[in-house]
Amino acid sequence: MKFAENNRISHRQLYRQTVLAFLAPFLLCLTGSGGLQGRAGVAGVLAASGILSVYVILLLRMVPWYTDLVKVLGPFQGRAAGLFFLSYVMLTGAYLLNLIAELVPFALVPGVSGLWIALLTAGACSFGTGKGMQRRGRMAEVSGGILLGGIFLMMALCLGQSRGVYFREMAAADFEGKEILASCFKALCAFSGISLLPFMLKDVEKRGKAGKPLVLSIFTLGGILTGILLLLPAVLGWRRLKAEKYPVLPLLAGADLPGNVLARFDVLWMGFLVYSLLFSLGSLFHYGRQIAERAHLGSGRWWLPAGVFLLSAAGADGAGPGEYYGIYLSRIFLPGVLLLQIYMVLRGRNKRKKKAPAVCAAVLLAGVFLSGCGSVEPEKRMYPLALGVDGSVGEFTVTYGMPDLPQATGQDKEEEGGNVPVLTFRGNDFQEIEKEYDRSQEKYLDISHIQALLLGNALTENGGWEEFLNWLKAEPFMGENVYLFRTEDPQAVLELDTGGSSMGAYLTGLLENRLPGQQKEGVTLRQVYHRWYQDGTLMDLPEIILKDGGIEVRLFDG
Repeated sequence: MKFAENNRISHRQLYRQTVLAFLAPFLLCLTGSGGLQGRAGVAGVLAASGILSVYVILLLRMVPWYTDLVKVLGPFQGRAAGLFFLSYVMLTGAYLLNLIAELVPFALVPGVSGLWIALLTAGACSFGTGKGMQRRGRMAEVSGGILLGGIFLMMALCLGQSRGVYFREMAAADFEGKEILASCFKALCAFSGISLLPFMLKDVEKRGKAGKPLVLSIFTLGGILTGILLLLPAVLGWRRLKAEKYPVLPLLAGADLPGNVLARFDVLWMGFLVYSLLFSLGSLFHYGRQIAERAHLGSGRWWLPAGVFLLSAAGADGAGPGEYYGIYLSRIFLPGVLLLQIYMVLRGRNKRKKKAPAVCAAVLLAGVFLSGCGSVEPEKRMYPLALGVDGSVGEFTVTYGMPDLPQATGQDKEEEGGNVPVLTFRGNDFQEIEKEYDRSQEKYLDISHIQALLLGNALTENGGWEEFLNWLKAEPFMGENVYLFRTEDPQAVLELDTGGSSMGAYLTGLLENRLPGQQKEGVTLRQVYHRWYQDGTLMDLPEIILKDGGIEVRLFDG
């Protein structure tokens, strides 16, 4: 596939992007006076990591609600939700800009105006934000390992400078259970930006399995932060730690190679942290553009970084973002994003009137950080992995192929080749077919897991494919990275026995499960949309031919 049309990142790239985006802000801003410290801080970080590991799994199920906020929530509410998320992007960006403008003149380039540094940083980080997710993924893949290796080396070098008497000062300090809760809440507030993940998860390969790298990234960050919280009092002493605004900076100053090989080796460590801050700011600009586009608020290419810089500059000599950012996270963004996500689930999943305020209040009062849990449980859904469509305008046939499909009643369903589970519906249009499904099936139809679309030759030849694409455009849960094929009889293909795997997984494997030199080039829904918008035609699709009880797939050479 062409690079611009296969804009997906791997799980390793997702893991490294997440770590890079949060690492430096956490190490610099969460460990100082008023932040996470001592045994209460360590316990709070561990508790928050456990809660967040569940939360990100639930965020995976919320990706369809983030594809088009206006389509899911309506024009006014969708744009309001977009502005809410953009408020986090802009305030966080301004906070990071002020942090960079304060630290760089102090630790790296003395004498340079912080305002000029903020301006240059905002301009540099805004370039390339619209070039696609793959570029950020490759950047994280190349630099993420180096940065993590540098941080671990710094911690190892600092370990030799620790003193037992200093560590015992921290151990002797009293703390109460409420301090653990407060530390856990601070960690959750700091991690609240992870609620923006659904805006990027649609561009991740095999999104359904992305939970493992996300959980691993959370525990990596939690583990590093825990190690730093234990190192700081052991190296600096408990009283100095409580007085330092950025205690990591003096910690860096003492991390040197054995034998004093390089003077001012702390500059290298500071360079690692500044790079992470720049990556964080660039990520905010990148996701801010996606939020603006999905909320129909423009591209955000210029006004977003300009707004972030103006917010930063406005607080350069007064009460800047650093003064009220913590209050914004704890009292506005964190509770607000929970309420918004619950509302999005209820609004998007069930068109019937719901008592959303009561549900939200119950969840918040219970203290459960499970805002992604929706109105339809996983066991009450059907998950088709392939979809076949045939017919012409006014007479369509839709066949769903899904594994472990229970017996359906009242439908024209034929099963061959070892009871391969399929459901077939016919109607004058696709809206009528949807209603027919709702009238006859007890489970909710979740099409967000579809991997392959099979278009009948009759559909591709008589113009019915345009009505099908118009229907797909109105479905926010359909991913654009699914592969398309054409065949004479889609229903017959879906009913074939593929040896235990679904036809959707089987066809996807034909394209992806090959050595790089043997891979074939498929056609994705995104490519089909592109051609359709360009000249109103349908792309040539790989053809599936029924042959001797099996199939033969004629693919394009990759």
